[in-house]
Amino acid sequence: MTAGPGGALLVVGDVVTDVVARHRGPLASGTDTAASIRRLPGGAGANVACWAAYGESRDVRLLGRVGADAAAWHERELVACGVRPLLIVDAAAPTGTVICLVDTRDSAERTFLTDSGASLRLGPGDWSDTLLDGVARLHLSGYLLFSEPGRALVPVALAAARARGVPVSLDPASAGFLTELGVDRFLALVEGVDVLLPSRDEACLLTGLPDAADAAAKLSRHVPLVITKLGAEGAMVARSGTVCARVPGAPASPRDSTGAGDAFTGAFLAALLAGAEPEEATVAGCRAGARAVERVGGRPPCGTD
Repeated sequence: MTAGPGGALLVVGDVVTDVVARHRGPLASGTDTAASIRRLPGGAGANVACWAAYGESRDVRLLGRVGADAAAWHERELVACGVRPLLIVDAAAPTGTVICLVDTRDSAERTFLTDSGASLRLGPGDWSDTLLDGVARLHLSGYLLFSEPGRALVPVALAAARARGVPVSLDPASAGFLTELGVDRFLALVEGVDVLLPSRDEACLLTGLPDAADAAAKLSRHVPLVITKLGAEGAMVARSGTVCARVPGAPASPRDSTGAGDAFTGAFLAALLAGAEPEEATVAGCRAGARAVERVGGRPPCGTD
């Protein structure tokens, strides 16, 4: 695998098994609800890496932790998507599992039941500064911030990247987990990050502001570049306290919104690596997000697809 013109992308984050259950309408409490169920590879970090590598011959690497139960399968799926897997096999914990409940009506919104498993144990002991050899960008999954080992890993990776002049991006990952972690704690942990990619809900939660544009502007006083994802409405780019661009969403016929934000992030980072300006990279992110919602699961069409 050869590196692209901008060098390699290293993603550090979660690798999990998704069990996607697509149903129509409300769940029937206390009895059966008909659903279409599939087992698919997932994890926010892994999904970002796969979408970054999708359709490109660049060097995308993924550092993650999995259980022995599914390590070989996940490695095969990542390789098939063009990702170089750097997986630590955990002898004590199984691979994380996420149950994705997808209501097939309208916008195909989803609800997650998450058992992060081995991903929660990714920590400083799994890091080596040599992981940054040949790397032009480092991306950290926000799920790292929701476990003690992950929170210890983030400043280690940030310091190593800063020492080498490697810019770092982070996706907050989960408004629900963010609420548990606390806004002040999150903002302290991400100090030194160059690019933040929150969803609308995450941006509003992190600032306490109800309007996404105001939230993006405020966040960009703390992080140099903020790309706020707005789902079907597209995304906005904010720098130095100002929203400087709004990018419309690409048309799509939604089937499953699982991984749409990861698709956006992966395509956005791939475009930056290829030399695009943030606004142009945001357009690429919106296109990938639209493609993702038309598919079941969080990955692009690769692997055993």
